[in-house]
Amino acid sequence: MKHIILTGGGTAGHVTPNIALIPALKEKGYEISYIGSYDGIEKKLIEELGIPYYGISSGKLRRYFDIKNFSDPFRVLKGYSQAKKLLKQLKPDVIFSKGGFVTVPVVIAAKKRHIPAVIHESDMTPGLANKLCLSSASKICCNFPETVNSLPKDKAVLTGTPIRQELLHGDKEAARTYCGFDTEKPVLLVIGGSLGAASVNENVRRILPELLKEFQVIHICGKGKMDESLQGTPGYVQYEYVQQQLPDMFALADIVISRAGANAICELAALAKPNLLIPLSAKASRGDQILNARSFERQGYSMVLEEEEITNASLLDAIRNLYHNRQTYIDAMSGSKNLNSIQHIVDLIEECARS
Repeated sequence: MKHIILTGGGTAGHVTPNIALIPALKEKGYEISYIGSYDGIEKKLIEELGIPYYGISSGKLRRYFDIKNFSDPFRVLKGYSQAKKLLKQLKPDVIFSKGGFVTVPVVIAAKKRHIPAVIHESDMTPGLANKLCLSSASKICCNFPETVNSLPKDKAVLTGTPIRQELLHGDKEAARTYCGFDTEKPVLLVIGGSLGAASVNENVRRILPELLKEFQVIHICGKGKMDESLQGTPGYVQYEYVQQQLPDMFALADIVISRAGANAICELAALAKPNLLIPLSAKASRGDQILNARSFERQGYSMVLEEEEITNASLLDAIRNLYHNRQTYIDAMSGSKNLNSIQHIVDLIEECARS
């Protein structure tokens, strides 16, 4: 039996594409194991699927000064030693890495053990973790046409991002019942990513009284970021994180406000959901979400409002404008070329496993 190790962690965006591949890999007869961090979000998500999970030490590699910069390289070295041992024990035919710092020791250890590794970069420009893995990878899957030019020519393949197929089969009436909503007003879904988005949450809550005159609002706000004072507000529901009901909530939503993480926006495009993207500010990140958002804006899939531009008035105007012009965005996304990412990536994995 062929054996694949999946790796990726730190945020849900580094795990959900791996989860999307699992049914197709099982169909191809693969035994699947997962290497992640000791206690990242990936551990819970993978163990719930009954996939054998192995935690290793991981450290973050930062571009800015932090006291942890002195200790984290030792964590990475420990992770590398653990990954080498695991690969020797598990004897996989191939590795698939979705990124995040936990993957660096795994991919480098795979090269040392002559195991082919396929890595996936969702953002327009590779993150630091994936940059460190480029020379050890057999193939590099990417999501944006613009990315191919910045990667080694013999390795880069435009595949798009694998989307969890269950997202495409939501039941809007089940979500309406679950949220206690009526059919009178349209539904706005606000989703901040698995870690939540404090500034998006605050900005939406500031205009909530005005919003609720025109919309019903589902707010997925991140762990520890609920506002207890708003519990029970008619037409407004908030959740820390949603897994099982997410396909239904997407089906119910008329429009969506989201961060611009690559996986999140690819899911919105696959579902053809008119969306307002509020990318993570370049002050708080390497600016990849801004590049992702602007690419989607150019393709006519998204409206974009950067954090620095947000006022109560500008956010309300953008939401109303998005709802009013929603069909234009639906048409653009519906007409986009489907890359059939899952099939494409599984074919690449097969090719590397055979080699």
